[in-house]
Amino acid sequence: MKLALIRHGPTAWNAEKRIQGRTDVPLSQAGRATVAQWRVPIDVKAYQVLVSPLTRARETAELLGLRGTRIEPALAERSWGSWEGERLPELRSRYGSDMKNWEARGLDFRAPQGESSRDLQARLMPLLVRLAADATDTLAVTHRGVIRAIYALATGWDMRDKPPEALHDGCLQLFELTGDGLPVVSALNRPLGDGARAEGS
Repeated sequence: MKLALIRHGPTAWNAEKRIQGRTDVPLSQAGRATVAQWRVPIDVKAYQVLVSPLTRARETAELLGLRGTRIEPALAERSWGSWEGERLPELRSRYGSDMKNWEARGLDFRAPQGESSRDLQARLMPLLVRLAADATDTLAVTHRGVIRAIYALATGWDMRDKPPEALHDGCLQLFELTGDGLPVVSALNRPLGDGARAEGS
């Protein structure tokens, strides 16, 4: 079955390059204007729609005119614990070589009281298995961390370096799910409209 992923539109914290994680930041006015430019292809709009419970994802789905949406807790962003609201450059300056060593853990890099990307993958797998069993094409409105975690499952990327292919905002990321729920890349960076932009924080 097919799985299409969209990252939510921009927020004020995105513009300020702050780590959002589970903090429930809404879309900014500029973010709402950006999403208003996006268009979901008719074939994908016919998919069942799952949405992260966080406001920025729910607002994005609403602005895209997606109907019959269902909230899916597993699609919530990775928790960054006590680092939510911080900026990565400031954390790197504060912690120096320790931060460099922590980031080098890739999939196992975890903020204090937060989740690692491997934790996030473990949270997502039961959902992916369920979707594969249902065999119903699905569109998910979610978050950067979730999209990266699914991409890593599909490609074997260990997150110790940049991804093999850049993942852009304002685009569909398309996967197929095998019978056991593992994702396979189908097509990346299918633009939704003029609002597409490079991967951000």
